[in-house]
Amino acid sequence: MNTSVIYALVAAALFGASTPLAKLLGTDISPVLLAGLLYVGSGAGVLLVRCVRDRGWKSSGLSAGQWPWLLGAIAFGGVMGPVALMFGLTRTSGATASLMLNLEPVLTALLAWVVFKENADRRIVLGMLAIIAGGVVLAWPSVGVGVGGQSWSGPLAVAFACLCWAVDNNLTRKVSASDALYIAGAKGVFAGGVNCAIALSLGAQLPALAVLTPTLLIGFLGYGVSLVLFVLALRGLGAARTGAYFSTAPFLGAALAILVLGESVSLPFWLAAAFMSVGVWLHLTELHTHEHHHWLIEHAHRHHHDEHHQHEHVEEVARDKPHSHMHVHLPINHSHPHFPDIHHRHRH
Repeated sequence: MNTSVIYALVAAALFGASTPLAKLLGTDISPVLLAGLLYVGSGAGVLLVRCVRDRGWKSSGLSAGQWPWLLGAIAFGGVMGPVALMFGLTRTSGATASLMLNLEPVLTALLAWVVFKENADRRIVLGMLAIIAGGVVLAWPSVGVGVGGQSWSGPLAVAFACLCWAVDNNLTRKVSASDALYIAGAKGVFAGGVNCAIALSLGAQLPALAVLTPTLLIGFLGYGVSLVLFVLALRGLGAARTGAYFSTAPFLGAALAILVLGESVSLPFWLAAAFMSVGVWLHLTELHTHEHHHWLIEHAHRHHHDEHHQHEHVEEVARDKPHSHMHVHLPINHSHPHFPDIHHRHRH
């Protein structure tokens, strides 16, 4: 199995687990403040890991041309998305919102295919539709009678939040070759700051240390480590495929709730499992190969020497071991199976 696929599925599992684990806290923290604290735990924890790894604080390593993409991702995903979702949740039912959130991977894929020109064949589209169908089935039983009379402003706000996160996913893809720890840390700190500021301005109170500590830890694992893996998956798979794998998170969260919380297993759960299994299988068995051209490009990311990395080093480096530095890719024409990763973003 491709390493990037593993990153995407583990990211989804960690994110999906964060909801039932947060439920175990048994606290009355407001949803807005809870989201903020989870994001703060995410950003602070990841940046601390980065400082330990680098033995101190180091610059982001982002080029001047990459900053607009990252700042745009933070603005859409860390600021506008959460605010729109919280506005929508005050004007619609949680069940309707759960269904609406299935729009995120769909919009992510549409933007990736239409705006950013990622390749997509029939197999990938069918796989994504199967995964989304599983998400809809999983959320549908909770929809009660009478939600149809609610205002349209709530669902539209949730849909706008999904669009913001779809934009975030595609913009993050643009900087996915950079330090994943820095990207995840920066996004977590900004998103957490915005959500906490909103919650505190609405009168929310910080929880006791006994609740605050595990909340931040869940945020670090379920949001921070998950986001680092998500960025690594974007690097290797592109936005559409990563979004599809990540949309299995609700199912994985439900599975954990069954195992840890002892919740009952329903027919919709198994139906959702079937849909998502088919979708993931369609993606895993994709074989996309054709002759393609690589243009001259210079960038930096973690790599080892393979057919795409045949360059010299000023210092002695073990060519078969992963390392990171600025390097140049010379133009080349060849054919092999590939994904729309950071080296294969050509038109079809």
